[in-house]
Amino acid sequence: MRCMLRVVIAGGAGFIGSHLCECFLNQNDSVVCVDNYLTGTPQNILHLQSNPKFELIVQDITKPLSMDGEVDTVLNFASPASPPHYLEHPIETLMVGSIGTQNLLELAKQKGAKFMMASTSEIYGDPLQHPQDEAYYGNVNCIGPRSVYDEAKRYAESITMAYHREYKVSTRIIRIFNTYGPRMSLDDGRVVPNFIAQALRGEPLTIYGDGSQTRSFQYVDDLVEGIQNLLGYEYYEPINLGNPHEMTINEFAHVINMVTDNPGGIIYHPNNRITDDPQRRKPDIRRAKEILGWEPSTALVEGITKTIAYYKSILSVQ
Repeated sequence: MRCMLRVVIAGGAGFIGSHLCECFLNQNDSVVCVDNYLTGTPQNILHLQSNPKFELIVQDITKPLSMDGEVDTVLNFASPASPPHYLEHPIETLMVGSIGTQNLLELAKQKGAKFMMASTSEIYGDPLQHPQDEAYYGNVNCIGPRSVYDEAKRYAESITMAYHREYKVSTRIIRIFNTYGPRMSLDDGRVVPNFIAQALRGEPLTIYGDGSQTRSFQYVDDLVEGIQNLLGYEYYEPINLGNPHEMTINEFAHVINMVTDNPGGIIYHPNNRITDDPQRRKPDIRRAKEILGWEPSTALVEGITKTIAYYKSILSVQ
């Protein structure tokens, strides 16, 4: 029989973090959610707060985190993750990736707990290798506007590996590729909420550039399953978690318009919106398949339909 755990989830009121809180509570684990609501929101965890196994600590993890009692697992999902958010909060993004990550690693070390670092496909920058596997060092502009996020995550991976080597902390590193689903903020600024918001208003979908740039979209439930699988393995090198089905932004826009019956069509703007925006993005997930027996299973139309239903529900109460 599986032992019940006490899990600390930093960034637990965020998009992915809130799904993790829910998942562990559904397994009858105890969850300590740590968030300062910089980009997370209390609404994401409102439905969890009546659960006696759920504890909320409103705190910035760049401040030392002390905690009574045992802790089995520490998950670091605390960071602005969309370009509008980390460009609005550049210093906070760098601080949470560096000092915040170290504070959580210290907690894991003190408690003898597993530690998982939520890294990102942005580690690879605007990649010259396609698809991107975990051995690829990336093509990152280390002083560009996006570097506050990219370099924060690269540093977070480095210090995670240092704690593993120096202090024998049982660490995990996941590199998350484009993930979408319910509780993703409508003002997130990434393509999924942007397109859905425009489609629900009957507006044309705005594409920057000619739409030939590619992304690979993963539904949040698949990501959570991959995270759960990895926690069961002693594997400390980075693992890509994403959907290897690559599609152009043009193709994705047509899917959104089809599912929403949006008559607005598509409009194009010059590609000057975000500096160093990657032109191609596709994960090589052979490592996840071989080690975890994991690959995403949610079809795009299925996941998008669920996500649209969520957005319709929150728009109806606003």
